[in-house]
Amino acid sequence: MEPHSPPRRGGESVVIQEAPMNLAHLHLILNHIPIIGTIIGLGLLIVSLVGNTDDLKRASLMVFAGVALLALPTFFSGVGAQGAIRKDAAVPASLIERHEGAAILALFFMEVTGALALVGLWRRDRLFTGKPWSSNLALILSFSIVTAGLMTRVGATGGDIRHPEIRLAQEGTRESGVSAIVSIFEPSPGKFTDLMLLSKWWWAFMMDLHFVGLALLIGTVGILDLRMLGFFKQLPIAPLHRLTPWAMAGFGVNTLTGILAFIGMPNYYTFDVAFWLKMLALLLLGLNAAAFYLSNAFHTVEHLGPDEDAPVLAKFFAASSLVLWFAVIALGRYIQSFTDTIPVQ
Repeated sequence: MEPHSPPRRGGESVVIQEAPMNLAHLHLILNHIPIIGTIIGLGLLIVSLVGNTDDLKRASLMVFAGVALLALPTFFSGVGAQGAIRKDAAVPASLIERHEGAAILALFFMEVTGALALVGLWRRDRLFTGKPWSSNLALILSFSIVTAGLMTRVGATGGDIRHPEIRLAQEGTRESGVSAIVSIFEPSPGKFTDLMLLSKWWWAFMMDLHFVGLALLIGTVGILDLRMLGFFKQLPIAPLHRLTPWAMAGFGVNTLTGILAFIGMPNYYTFDVAFWLKMLALLLLGLNAAAFYLSNAFHTVEHLGPDEDAPVLAKFFAASSLVLWFAVIALGRYIQSFTDTIPVQ
């Protein structure tokens, strides 16, 4: 920690120490993104349905998919923030547990909403037909409304922790109405953690599922990336790209098992530098995939035939994808070796 130049107060020097960046700061930076992002996505979706605008429908689904990805580091950094706030005797532990329980429930709904949005983007020919409504859009709208409400509750319970003026006004009162109903479905963080560690066979099963999901993901994305780089040139791109739903299924399995594993051993993962580098690689992969599909790169290779070479831009995205996926796999293997490499604040 580096001291600032000491200001003068009453003739005395006061040295102000600047705290280093930690997970609590990261949580404060990220925690508004899932809340505001979900509301923005929901607003865009409603406007697109009212105005029957396919471009806005597509934009809303992209927002949901992006927010679902960013919700992961937001949730994971909460454990680091919890470690810092537990030192404050003025903050009841019950408020922290209520906030964490609300965050767990909202996270699962956010990930389902993001998964539905990805499916909608993949089935764009069926979803964006010029018709104002479809069963897929109705399902996405329903989940996004619930998710927006749950995210709002997460923000409210987090505000109770950091704003004593709100907390003091509510002390002695019990939750009522919709909040009381929602609280019934919010899991107890401690019991949820115990459930994940109930049996070594369950944990082994989750890790096996995680590996299966990774195999599905890397197997389909990897062969597509290698083809764009010039390998297996006898294969056309279109049939390989039609395997993308298997990659999406694998990523969904990995996301679910990864969240459950984190909930089972939160301190093991939170204060591990390899875990956070893996999360950074995943975020960069999401950005890489978005840039590939939103730029002209995808359209230049979509109908690429046998023995045809992909453009340089497409090769760049393919190479970046392979490097980042290799980083995800390698960093996942090194998580155990880098346990407790981030200090608890």
